[in-house]
Amino acid sequence: MTNPIPPDLLVGLEGGYSKVPEEVKEFLCTEPRPPETDPTLGISVAINRQETPQHRLVTIGDSLTHGFQSGAIFKTNLSYPMLIAREMGWSQNFRHPSYFGPGDGLPLNLEKLARELGNRYQIADGINAIDAALLLPWLRGYLDQIEDYWERGEGLNAPERGAINHNLAVYGWDLRNTLSRNADIAKSVIRENPPKEDFIRQVSENANEIATLWVLNSARNSANKALTPLEAAKALGEEGEIETLIILIGANNALGSILTFKLRWSDVGYQDMRENDKYTVWLPSHFKDELDQIVERVKQIKARHVIWGTVPHVTIAPFARGVSENGQKIQPGSRYFPFYVPIWLENTFNPNNRRHPRLTANQARGIDSAIDKYNEYIVATVREGRRQGKDWYLLETAGLLDRLAVRRYIEDWIARPNWWTEYPLPEPLKNLNPQPTSLFFKSNQQGRQQGGLFSLDGIHPTTIGYGILAQEIINIMQLAGVEFYESDGITKKTGKIEIDFARLIKEDTLISKPPAAVSAILDSIGWLDSMTGIISQLYQNNI
Repeated sequence: MTNPIPPDLLVGLEGGYSKVPEEVKEFLCTEPRPPETDPTLGISVAINRQETPQHRLVTIGDSLTHGFQSGAIFKTNLSYPMLIAREMGWSQNFRHPSYFGPGDGLPLNLEKLARELGNRYQIADGINAIDAALLLPWLRGYLDQIEDYWERGEGLNAPERGAINHNLAVYGWDLRNTLSRNADIAKSVIRENPPKEDFIRQVSENANEIATLWVLNSARNSANKALTPLEAAKALGEEGEIETLIILIGANNALGSILTFKLRWSDVGYQDMRENDKYTVWLPSHFKDELDQIVERVKQIKARHVIWGTVPHVTIAPFARGVSENGQKIQPGSRYFPFYVPIWLENTFNPNNRRHPRLTANQARGIDSAIDKYNEYIVATVREGRRQGKDWYLLETAGLLDRLAVRRYIEDWIARPNWWTEYPLPEPLKNLNPQPTSLFFKSNQQGRQQGGLFSLDGIHPTTIGYGILAQEIINIMQLAGVEFYESDGITKKTGKIEIDFARLIKEDTLISKPPAAVSAILDSIGWLDSMTGIISQLYQNNI
C-alpha cells in the first residue's frame, strides 16, 4: 500500500488520532488498492477435466450470494448463482432456498411495500397528514401479517430432511458466522429469544435465523448433526466432486459501519459470535485470522475450480449518501464528501443536529482502507493456492463496484486513480432511459428517474445488477474451461457466454415496472425526520 495518511488527516476518526488503534494508523492510505486484472494472477495451473463433476456449482457467501434485494430475501430464482446456473443449463438441478409469505420475502420487501402503498393511496406527489392518518393503521396491519407468518406461521417450517442446497449463502453473515453457524444454532437462538409484540417495531424478529433454517436445515450428516456452509460444501464434494465453488464473503465484516453509521473496530471477542455484533469494522489482522481458517476448510472441499471474490467498498453503496454544504467533496481529487448520512437525510442533514446519524470523510477512508487490506489478503490467498497447484481464481468485486461508482469517480474525473476505467454496461442496459447507474433508485408516476443498479435498500443490487456480477463470474468460469449448455442441459454452447440482459430487464420489475411512489415516500421520510428526528432515532435504536 502507498501514500499513508498524514496524522492531521485522521481527525474525525473515532475521537481523533490519539484514539485510533495503532494497526489502523499503519494501513490508512489516500489511494485505493489497484484491482487485479488477471483472475489467475499470472500463475498457470494444470488440472484434470476428464469427467464432469456431479455438483456443477456451489456457492458460499452472504446476502449478495443469497439473493437479497430491496430489504428482503425473496427473488432467489434471480440471484446471481441462479443466473449462472441458467446459462449452464443446470438451473433445474441447482438447489436453493425460496421465500414467499404475504410480504413476498423476509424480513421486509420494500418493493412490494412501495407498490402496495402506491396502489392503495395516491401518494406519488407526497404524503400529507391525511394520507398518514389513513395509511398508518393499514401499514401496521400489513407488517403484522408478515410478522405472524414468519414468527408463528408457515415461515418457521423449513424442511429438515432432504438434499443439501447448492446455494449455501446466508444474508448478514461474516467470516465467523460462515465458520461456525449452522441450523441448530439458529434454532437455539429462536428458542431463547421468542418474538414479542412491539407496536413500533413491526418487523419479523429472528429473521436471519429463520432465513438460515431455509438454507441449512437440510445440511446434516448421517448422524443428523447440523453442518456449517463449509461443512455442507465438503459433504457435497465427498458425495460427488464440485465443479465450481464460489466464495464471496467478508462484506459484513465492514458493512455494519454503514448500516449503523458508527465506527467500532474489532477487539477482544471478535471470534465470539455472542460478542462480535458490537463491532462494525474488523481490524485487518482479525479479518486475516478468520480468513486463514476459512482457507484451511476450503482446502478440504473437493472442488475443481474455486473463485474467491474480493470485498466491495461498502461506502460506495448509495444508502450512505455523501453530503456537504456546497455539494463538493472535502478537497479536489478526494474520493470523499465531508459526511455520509442515511439517504433520507440527503437534503435535510444538519451536522449540528446530534440526532442525525453520520460518518465523517476520514471514517469512510478508514473503512475503505481496511477493506483494501482485506482484499490484499484475499489476493494473497488465491496466489498461494495457485502456486500450490489449486485452480483458484480471483473475482474483483471491489474493482467492479469502483468502476460503476458515479459520485466517487464517474462524475469526478479528478478523483479517478490511474488504473480506473468506467465499466462498460451491456448494450441493452446502455439503451435504457435513463441509463442505469449506482445512484439511489428513485421513481415516480413517469417512471424511473435515476439509479437502477441498486435496489430500494440502497445496499443490494437489482436483478440487472446481479446480472452484471453473474457475467463477470461466467467470464472467469469460461477461462477455467467450464462448459455451458442450453436449457436442455445437453446442447453445448459455443463462443463467449453472455447473459441475456434484454430478458433480464423484463424480469427485473424495478426496471420494467418501477413503483410510482418511491421518490415521494423518500421525500416524506426526509421531511418527517427533519421536523421531528423520529426516523433517525427509531433507526438508531433498532439497528
